[in-house]
Amino acid sequence: QVQLVESGGGLVPPGGSLRLSCAASGSIRRVNSRGWYRQAPGKGRESVAVIDSNGNEGYAQFVKGRFAISRDNAKNTVYLQMNSLKPEDTAVYYCYVQVLGQPTYWGQGTQVTVSS
Repeated sequence: QVQLVESGGGLVPPGGSLRLSCAASGSIRRVNSRGWYRQAPGKGRESVAVIDSNGNEGYAQFVKGRFAISRDNAKNTVYLQMNSLKPEDTAVYYCYVQVLGQPTYWGQGTQVTVSS
């Protein structure tokens, strides 16, 4: 059974940075894409960033130029570098792995709070 374990969340002042990590335990084959969603209080879940099997990256407009997604295939880990954080970035961040022909795997979520 594959599990995704997230880390790196926390409290940071506006303008600060955080780096989220999402490590997958177990072997995952035929990965189509990996990425991050977030959910703020009282709001629906929204896509933040994605990286596909070819390394192509995609970002939500509201994080372009501030966030960067990357991966380390050897470590089975995907990262989200978040810079110039704003209070509206406060949310629970979830990583996922989309596998061809299988249900998507999700992490348990990590809280990011941007506040002075």
